[in-house]
Amino acid sequence: MRRLPFDYAARNLGRSPLRLSISVVGSVLVVVLAISAYAFVRGMDRSLVGSGSPNNVILLGAGSEESIERSEISTSVASQVQATIPGLKSQAGQAYVSPEVHAALAVSIEKDAEPIGQAVFRGVTPAAFSVHPQVRMIEGRTPQTGADELLVGQLASARLGLSGDRLAVGQQLWIDDRPFTIVGRFAAPNTVMNAEVWVPLTSIQTLTRREGISCVVLTLGDAEFADVDLFVKSRVDLELAAIMETEYYDQLSAFYQPVKMMVWITALLIGAGGLLGGLNTMYAAFASRIREVGTLQSLGYSRRAIVISFLQESLLAAATGAVLGSLISLALLDGISIRFSMGAFGLLVDAPTIGFGIAIGLLLGVIGSIPPALRCLRLPIAEALKAN
Repeated sequence: MRRLPFDYAARNLGRSPLRLSISVVGSVLVVVLAISAYAFVRGMDRSLVGSGSPNNVILLGAGSEESIERSEISTSVASQVQATIPGLKSQAGQAYVSPEVHAALAVSIEKDAEPIGQAVFRGVTPAAFSVHPQVRMIEGRTPQTGADELLVGQLASARLGLSGDRLAVGQQLWIDDRPFTIVGRFAAPNTVMNAEVWVPLTSIQTLTRREGISCVVLTLGDAEFADVDLFVKSRVDLELAAIMETEYYDQLSAFYQPVKMMVWITALLIGAGGLLGGLNTMYAAFASRIREVGTLQSLGYSRRAIVISFLQESLLAAATGAVLGSLISLALLDGISIRFSMGAFGLLVDAPTIGFGIAIGLLLGVIGSIPPALRCLRLPIAEALKAN
């Protein structure tokens, strides 16, 4: 089969700058949209899945396995776990056992002002830094017990819709008409903790008017999950449930599946509009080239060769748009903070996301070129040569 030279397809792109611009811009928009949706899903998944440590076990109230916020257990569980379960990870005689309170509380930036939103709070003890190795201090110090002090994550400002300067060390937040001073900032990349506000355990118990705690997070050393499960089953009076931390966040990721589906459906609908617009552009472009198609066939080029040439032309335009769309997405979307009920996460524009966007752009080029090309080729050669 004689094939048209690749140069023929490349030169044809410059014959109509307007058509080329429309094709490239359409491809850019579809690719940016596809990358946005994929980056949203990957960012949320990474945030939730990355929050769990494979050696951590969460003890929480029976029946509250799907939500730590709803759980309430006795404060004494932490000490009982340390005394009963051998083989927990420890350092300098201190077991990695962290009693915690998880709560969403309204926050104001001034006294007697309307709340600006709800922040995700975690009441902790110093042991929290041991069981959550993803957390590292980047500025300031840890809050002191009984001093109305806060420690904020890197994305806490995004969760509250504030600028980063407003949550700098030394600033104040008002909670339940009490001023709390920010004394430190921490980073916990790719986790939900990165958008949380940490306070001393006793302070949040006072704020939430509760005597118990939400959960106990412990780190296994020589012990196994079966040892923790045996403790839970033998202490029926405590009404506890045990779950691996990774499994807990996997369940949360599954819980947000409808949100991810909604994002994909929205992207699909808008992408379909872009595809239809591209088809209209290609139909209009190829309709004016019917005589050209007839001439090529009279010169001995097969219909298949002509379709391949048109496909190359469309793919060149789509690939240009895909590359531009990927660069725009990388520059503008990567790391953008998105708020959700668990806190906030950053859009993830990485290699797989870019690859997905480019694949969508090339697919757009294929789908957009073949139908109009086949329509032009259906005419007999004699009729095609007489077309205006």
